[in-house]
Amino acid sequence: MALQQIVEQTVAGLGYDLVEIERSAGGLLRITIDLVWAAPAAEVQEPVVEQFITVEDCEKVTRQLQYALEVEGVDYKRLEVSSPGIDRLLRNEQDFMRFEGEMVDITLKEPLGAAAGGQVAANRKKFRGTLERVDGGGWQIVWSDAPPVKPGQRVSKKRVPAPLQALGFTLDELREARLAPIVDFKGRGAKPDSAD
Repeated sequence: MALQQIVEQTVAGLGYDLVEIERSAGGLLRITIDLVWAAPAAEVQEPVVEQFITVEDCEKVTRQLQYALEVEGVDYKRLEVSSPGIDRLLRNEQDFMRFEGEMVDITLKEPLGAAAGGQVAANRKKFRGTLERVDGGGWQIVWSDAPPVKPGQRVSKKRVPAPLQALGFTLDELREARLAPIVDFKGRGAKPDSAD
């Protein structure tokens, strides 16, 4: 049985989602897992409670994988099982649906070329913006090239905001897509318009 199959069956059998398998130098086998995601039902209006992979989850998968890999005779020196982290890889349609509305980094396989219409550099392949679904299927990323406002910097009310730009793409055109690793040190519950 192939390594991909062994790991997928083991991880799925324990109730987790396989995000990535990576073989590194020195015989390191790195497995990234996440909780299985189901699209929220439209009629349910309850707040969504975020759940995360714990150390105990990684430990449970590690023990089971060590056994399965030994039985199948897979050669590796070290096994590392971890959560996807804040820069999680988006690898399929379900991942894109799960993280719709989030800030993502995408890298295209080919530069835009002349199709960009002069608004974006023709050789640009990397973009950071908000992931949105396009009517009729497909995806787009929306961003602004305005420089970020530094903390404490005053912004004139007369300042014209930079226009939003959008780039439509298909999953076949992507080399890689990841959640943008943006950390907010103000805490999870902070509202942007609340008074401190």
